[in-house]
Amino acid sequence: MPAAVADPSVSSKQAEAQRVLGQIHQLDMQVEQAAEAYNLANDKLASIKRELRDNEQALGVARGNLKRGQKTLARRLVALYTSDANNSTLEVLLGSKSLDDMLNRLDTVNRVSGQDTHVLGEVRKFRTAVALREGQLKRAHQKQRDLVAEKARQRQSIEGQLADRQQLLASIKTEIAKIQAAERAREAQAAAAARARVATQESTPSADTTVVGAAATTAEGVSVAPPSPHGGGVVGVAMGYLGTPYVWGGAAPGGFDCSGFVMYVYSQVGVSLPHNAAAQFGSGVPVSRDQLQPGDLVFFDGLGHVGLYIGGGQFVHAPHTGDVVKVSSLSDSWYASTYVGARRIL
Repeated sequence: MPAAVADPSVSSKQAEAQRVLGQIHQLDMQVEQAAEAYNLANDKLASIKRELRDNEQALGVARGNLKRGQKTLARRLVALYTSDANNSTLEVLLGSKSLDDMLNRLDTVNRVSGQDTHVLGEVRKFRTAVALREGQLKRAHQKQRDLVAEKARQRQSIEGQLADRQQLLASIKTEIAKIQAAERAREAQAAAAARARVATQESTPSADTTVVGAAATTAEGVSVAPPSPHGGGVVGVAMGYLGTPYVWGGAAPGGFDCSGFVMYVYSQVGVSLPHNAAAQFGSGVPVSRDQLQPGDLVFFDGLGHVGLYIGGGQFVHAPHTGDVVKVSSLSDSWYASTYVGARRIL
């Protein structure tokens, strides 16, 4: 009997599936970066809204001041007119073409007292303040509209990329399903091993992950970041959300994006972090890869992605749309090739 030979068409389909999966992964990373940009735009939008509220309040105060100043000036003009028939005063009242013209003319009238001069100055100041605040308000409105438009473009881009992704998935659905099933089985094994290791770490904590002190220095004089007081706590919290679906912009147990997951987990131990991977990279202190400890933040893809290191060369993260919070390895090819660095939150 001749030896069995693998169906070349199956191998070809599997190869095609792997190629398309690679394309999808790159697309997912682009979506992740767009989601992070969306988070940052939202932060800026919130800042603009606060500025807008402040300007509206200041504008209200300036308009109120102007109104009171104008009333005071009006009363003074009536007093000038009714108490004195001086031609110069009548010229001011009857010959002025505008409020500015009248204010300028009053400066030249001999009957204007020091108090009158003060009132005139106040009116001018309040009118300038109103004009200034109105300009600021107009610019703030424009910035807000621009940010909304930017967010809309980002949403359209993400939706378009997701549509392309779904089309790619449908083209070789069967082959991809087999590969994804194998990947899920591998991820389940990794998660089980990670849970067991975390449980062991919690029951028998080692000195190098629980003692908090000043930064140490190696024999070569290289500074080493002190251990984090949050490591074990945040890892325990993070592992409780394995399987939670990825939701771009998400930062709650119903769904997370990468930075939203890290932000939420750390918030559970009383630490506030921004909802943006690049901004999170500015938190804490830098940690070299060989000094990673549970709880450290690990960054990839030009700061477009972030995860939480759990020990044993593994980290937990919310990868991309269509996936769930899971455990991955730093040695996986994509993460190894796009690794940027790590930060320790003290």
